[in-house]
Amino acid sequence: MKKSIFPVILFFLLLSSCGERDQPLLITKKIQYDVNIKSPNPEYDWWIQNLVGPQREEIVTLILDGAKTGKFKAYDYYYQPISKQEVASILSDTLIQKLRRTEPPYALYDTMVIHKITGKDVVRLRFMEEWRVNPKTLQFEKIIKGVAPVAKRIDAKGVIRWQPLFWIFPNKNTAQSLQNEEQ
Repeated sequence: MKKSIFPVILFFLLLSSCGERDQPLLITKKIQYDVNIKSPNPEYDWWIQNLVGPQREEIVTLILDGAKTGKFKAYDYYYQPISKQEVASILSDTLIQKLRRTEPPYALYDTMVIHKITGKDVVRLRFMEEWRVNPKTLQFEKIIKGVAPVAKRIDAKGVIRWQPLFWIFPNKNTAQSLQNEEQ
């Protein structure tokens, strides 16, 4: 009986020591950055800061349609859930501008400009990730916690800014844990 226990104990010792060597080291629980998916410079090689058109359109359509239909739960900047109607409102950019009449008395008047945000307007994705690295091999492991489509918006003064439209978190618990971190 003593001989039969020794191989089992040896197996468990080897198994537990192997796991410690290759454990990835946590670098950060949360890092956020934008990735261009449509090249900002036509002189770059096609693959630099660019996804090929059909693949880019497919991923953007998947994200936008998924949020609009409720297939994927969308969240605002503060990680609060938003409805399908709120997503639709976000994708319809309404701008009130003051214009001057071209004839006397050259009075100012307000006009409303409505711009529908479509997949073509989304040229960046914002990622929130967790990073780990294997200290022996320098192999990185990146876990995507969330993704946000980023579109170009123009404010009433004509200033261009890049704005994340909403967040989608593949893991349903991520939004709750992010809300708790913010408090």
